Amino acid sequence: MSVRTLVKSIQDIMRKDTGVDGDAQRISQLCWMFFLKIIDDQDQELELTKDAYTSPIPSDLQWRAWAADPEGITGEALLDFVNLTLFPRLKALPTAAGPRAKVVRDVFEDAYNYMKSGQLMRQMINKINEVDFNNLTERQHFGDIYEQILNDLQNAGNAGEYYTPRAVTAFMVQQIDPKPGEILMDPACGTGGFLTCAMRHMRGAYVKRPEHETLMQASLRAVEKKPLPHMLCVTNMLLNGVEEPNFVRHDNTLARPLVSWTKDERVDIVLTNPPFGGKEEDGIEGNFPTFRTRETADLFLALIIRLLRPGGRAAVVLPDGSLFGEGIKTRLKEHLMDECNLHTIVRLPNSVFKPYASIGTNLLFFEKGTPTTETWFWEHRVPEGQKAYSMTKPIRLDHLADCAAWWGGAARAGRQEGPQAWKVSATDIKARGYNLDIKNPHTVAEDHGDPETLLADLEAAEAQVRVLRDQLKTILTEALAR
Repeated sequence: MSVRTLVKSIQDIMRKDTGVDGDAQRISQLCWMFFLKIIDDQDQELELTKDAYTSPIPSDLQWRAWAADPEGITGEALLDFVNLTLFPRLKALPTAAGPRAKVVRDVFEDAYNYMKSGQLMRQMINKINEVDFNNLTERQHFGDIYEQILNDLQNAGNAGEYYTPRAVTAFMVQQIDPKPGEILMDPACGTGGFLTCAMRHMRGAYVKRPEHETLMQASLRAVEKKPLPHMLCVTNMLLNGVEEPNFVRHDNTLARPLVSWTKDERVDIVLTNPPFGGKEEDGIEGNFPTFRTRETADLFLALIIRLLRPGGRAAVVLPDGSLFGEGIKTRLKEHLMDECNLHTIVRLPNSVFKPYASIGTNLLFFEKGTPTTETWFWEHRVPEGQKAYSMTKPIRLDHLADCAAWWGGAARAGRQEGPQAWKVSATDIKARGYNLDIKNPHTVAEDHGDPETLLADLEAAEAQVRVLRDQLKTILTEALAR
């Protein structure tokens, strides 16, 4: 059975359970079960390869002890064990047991068993046991399925919590070009898409020896506020070969005063798609006295500027509203251009985030330490013959190849203006009141025709509709009178 078919059969079993309601609960249920199986498979391998390695999970709570036997406990006994023993004890694991123990405790802190049928849970467990996460091929296949599960989850998200298309994360990582040893942070990491893309990029280009891998993993930083995405991210890290994903903190990055981030906490790279369209709770704005706002995207931009060390670089997804917004947004953009070189803005069409959102988004690339003198813009266009991106025809990395070719490498050398590229001086941006919503000057405005003619056509069409409506009314009246 393929991994995809296996996961589908697991989801089908779960749908029969009356306790699991909706996508978010289904995925949360799947996640903690897969988490325990993955970490137990890893533990068994580490016990063989590392001297004196001991699992952070007590032996009677390990997956192999209660779940691995297909004829093991089921029904009410299984439910009682999970609800009354497994969950309470994993939530109370002592953090002194090491970073791996803390990862387990943090994952289970807000996890919940939604299933009401022990028989159906046993069926699920037996299916999960068919995946061997120590088999690299099986793990990679499952990783691909996991990506799809995360994609599907976004239907259960709230405003601003949109799945970042993998083509977009891969492009941002590709242009930032992180290397092992550079401190890389995602302060609003969601399910870990930027982290997995960054690791994939570094393993392909720079990780040649075990010490490179160790250095890379030790240089990752991430924070996620919400319990479910945090659990999904930690599981994602385990799937991607990270032994101790304790760098994924369950916290709100914005809950700290901006000035409390010290020099030794600065990072080399920020890659993120901060939540936008949402508001932070009362009092958070007090942590940002210069930029008093509760709008999440604005606060994250201020934080990112603070987090970068001199020479540090960032790629950030922001909505159109951040580009043309006034007030606090103007002050933020002025601060960004004074503190950083905002060298490139890639403008994406509204359909990139469909079906989760129809909102214009932009990729901002900047480097800390020198003020902006000019900003280049690139207008990404939907491929010819396609009206918009969609679930069935999403954006792909090769769709951004023309932008990558124009980019000019790390030095951004030899850039030319053209049909999709233009540059604007910092002086002109300042004169515009820091409005960065600058349209492509090379686009010829469509001729929609003479307004008087258009109005006359509209009135004629409306008159025709009225005639048809009257005819339909007459037909229905006669039919009802018979």
